[in-house]
Amino acid sequence: MSSSDGENAMKNLTDKATYERLEKDLSAVKNDISALAEQLSDALNAFTGTARKQARRGYKQARANVDSVVSDVSERGNAALDAAQNAATSLEETLEEAIQERPLAAVGLAIGLGFLIGVTWRR
Repeated sequence: MSSSDGENAMKNLTDKATYERLEKDLSAVKNDISALAEQLSDALNAFTGTARKQARRGYKQARANVDSVVSDVSERGNAALDAAQNAATSLEETLEEAIQERPLAAVGLAIGLGFLIGVTWRR
């Protein structure tokens, strides 16, 4: 039994050494995973910060573009309105001059146009 006891003792020592080595390796793996998790967290936070800055920059640029377009459209609309008002004023002045110069022709033209519109609506 002494040889069997020696083998068991040797097995126990080997098992203890193996167990301690495995425990040490497991602890090292846990530490590595923890460090990796921290690095990943830091990288994600940095990425989030960068993405947030880029989103803000894009929003500001889009807003500036929209403001520019609205301003441009407003200016063009005002210019078109001014042009239409000038054309209407010019047409009105031209009609007034024509009526003052030839009142009978203007009345005859109005009667003729009225007749044509009446005939057209009848059909």
